[in-house]
Amino acid sequence: MTRRAFFSRFGTGLQGMALASLLSQDLFAAEGKKTPENFSDLKPRPPHFGAKAKAVIQLFMNGGPSQVDLFDPKPALTRLDGKAPPGSIAGELTFPQFAGGLLATPFEFSKHGECGMDISDALPHLHQHADEIALVRSMVGEHFNHEQSIYLMHNGRILPGRPSLGAWTVYALGSVSQNLPAYVVLDDPNGLPINGTQSWHSGFLSPVFQGTRLRAEGSPILNLSPPRGIPGGVRAAETALQRNLDKKHSDERPLQADLAARIASYELAARMQLSATDALDLNQETEATRKMYGLDGSADQVSYGRRCLMARRLVERGVRYVQIFIEGQIWDSHVKLKPHMLRATRKTDQAVSALLTDLRDRGLSDDVLVIWNGEFGRMPIAQLPEGGDLSRAGRDHGPSGFSLWMFGAGIKPGTIYGSTDDIGYRAVEDPVTVHDFHATVLHLLGLNHRNVFYTQPSRRQDRLTDEYPARVVKGILA
Repeated sequence: MTRRAFFSRFGTGLQGMALASLLSQDLFAAEGKKTPENFSDLKPRPPHFGAKAKAVIQLFMNGGPSQVDLFDPKPALTRLDGKAPPGSIAGELTFPQFAGGLLATPFEFSKHGECGMDISDALPHLHQHADEIALVRSMVGEHFNHEQSIYLMHNGRILPGRPSLGAWTVYALGSVSQNLPAYVVLDDPNGLPINGTQSWHSGFLSPVFQGTRLRAEGSPILNLSPPRGIPGGVRAAETALQRNLDKKHSDERPLQADLAARIASYELAARMQLSATDALDLNQETEATRKMYGLDGSADQVSYGRRCLMARRLVERGVRYVQIFIEGQIWDSHVKLKPHMLRATRKTDQAVSALLTDLRDRGLSDDVLVIWNGEFGRMPIAQLPEGGDLSRAGRDHGPSGFSLWMFGAGIKPGTIYGSTDDIGYRAVEDPVTVHDFHATVLHLLGLNHRNVFYTQPSRRQDRLTDEYPARVVKGILA
């Protein structure tokens, strides 16, 4: 090759490299994966400011727990039992043809703790934690159907397909542990929530931020254990070879976020062979601890207790976000209000109380935030079954005023925040929207909700709270 030919080809090559670089930047921008604010890995990232909480355990009560039967006593309901409800209620009923009169609670309320918090006798184990939780009585939803309300509670919209609160959390902060998933889901062996897996979806974020389901019974993850009889050195060599082949394959396909996430998942699975087995081995716990969580109780109690105990062991080992679900819509008490609710409380109350006690006694409550909530509450009127048998009455969905509580890192203990009207129908004092709730959780994690965003190909910035006027609920913060 002559000198002239060399420099001619070299110059063309430089132009080609420059063009390729510009095209690559445009393609990456179109994918929305490589802008400075769009992360695609689980490396630890600093919060925006000093975080109170390092991890979250969310106890999601599918179906809509009734605030007027658990946390929000209304003497007016007892006084007006059977009377005609206000006309404004009719527009929010999912089954108006079965609507009856106002319905008094079948449970007894009493005050607990120095704060004098009212909690019904349906939750006897929670009574001892009245001075440790912050109870919000003025939550407000946007929809009266389960699916839309569950989407809203988890991803900020009444539509599916968007990143969940857990996904946004690990997107912004990454993972403390590189040997366990950053975001773990402990769903019920009896069945998924009504909206399936959408509650822990990563949406338009990288799939690495999606919740990882771990089974509460049997092997937490199928095919996790390595084959017997293969020496450790051979397994290490296999892993190294697989990593090199994966890197070569991935380097040739730099725009495929799903591929990168899948490779990262395989590598995490290899590291989890030891870490997950240890983290989820409940036989390492003392008999007293296992009994405290109800592992010697009924099948329902054991199932939920195992998952609460798993959650404590996971956050202890650096998992950032853990969600515990129950099957279907266990709190959806349209009929037979009292027995329906007692099944849900018997399944969950002891284990939830044990989790709070365990976190406190181990000093983990300084770093771990616990959230207890459903997608909405219930109406203060009777929903009658066909035939109108009042003894079998339940309650319809109630999104206009309901309750949730929080415990642990950054929470002002013994707090009662907001209120509903005299019959528990609508939030009237200090209403808290779902977007306010999300902003508050991110704040406790050291994140400004306006600064946790993802830039779409159109350059639009998407957030969990989107463009809604969300606020941090400072009245429940320490």
